[in-house]
Amino acid sequence: MIKNNVLKGVFLVGLGATSYGMLATLVKIAYGEGFTTPEVTIAQFGYGILGMLLINMFQKAKKGGDVIKASKKNITQLMLAGTSLGMTSIFYYLAVKYIPVSIAIVLLMQTVWMGVLFEMILEKKRPSTQKIISVIIILVGTALATNLIQSKAELDWRGIVLGLMAAASFTTTMFTANRLATHVSSAQRSLYMLLGGAFIVTGFALATQTTPFKFEIFMKWGIILALFGTIIPPLLFNAGFPLTGIGLGSIVSALELPVSVLMAYFLLSENVSLIQWIGIILIIVAIVIMNVNFKKTT
Repeated sequence: MIKNNVLKGVFLVGLGATSYGMLATLVKIAYGEGFTTPEVTIAQFGYGILGMLLINMFQKAKKGGDVIKASKKNITQLMLAGTSLGMTSIFYYLAVKYIPVSIAIVLLMQTVWMGVLFEMILEKKRPSTQKIISVIIILVGTALATNLIQSKAELDWRGIVLGLMAAASFTTTMFTANRLATHVSSAQRSLYMLLGGAFIVTGFALATQTTPFKFEIFMKWGIILALFGTIIPPLLFNAGFPLTGIGLGSIVSALELPVSVLMAYFLLSENVSLIQWIGIILIIVAIVIMNVNFKKTT
């Protein structure tokens, strides 16, 4: 029974990671159809909020008075934390305008070592040797996966900076999301974080959208991006992680990396060299090392 639960958890987390892995390629296709970053983000967050509202209403109708409501303080904290979620989407989607999706996802995966750095600074906790080794492997893997050594073509520095900014924002989101209002339902927390993110993407849209807003984005890509980016992954992760545990769940969630690269390869015809695949494998190995307990239990 326990093994079945773990397998179920692996399946759920794997599906969630696969959903996230599809996002950047879908956004790049939307760009090819003439849509802008503000249009893509507004549509994604708009439908995401609507979806989470419906899920919260369903849970309330099903559980009635048993649903723990978030306090005003919780709501404020979650909305503030959600601003980093909005910034992650903006930075990541802007990055794929300047660099290939296969490079952008590698830069986003820098959240692994950034998380170690955050933990060290905020919690004044020295990283273990295991984590330090993992970080070194990730940095080597990143150099290979971004093809810094062999590539003759220069990567657009704007894409690299935006990709790293997306990783920093996502690291902030993960840190805050796992510490705020953990007593309320994940659907409530997701809703308030999305509302916080919506303020950021709306402000970004108002400041940068120079052409008339194409509302066709809501019919064409909005629902798909919201499903794969803001509705399905959080629900699957919240259902799967308790069954797998953080360590195994983190390893399985690394599926996002190869899925994203394969999507870019098949749908966008992006060239991915053997050296880059070796780098991607090294990053996944580092995530495994970081999350496996090597200490023998007696």
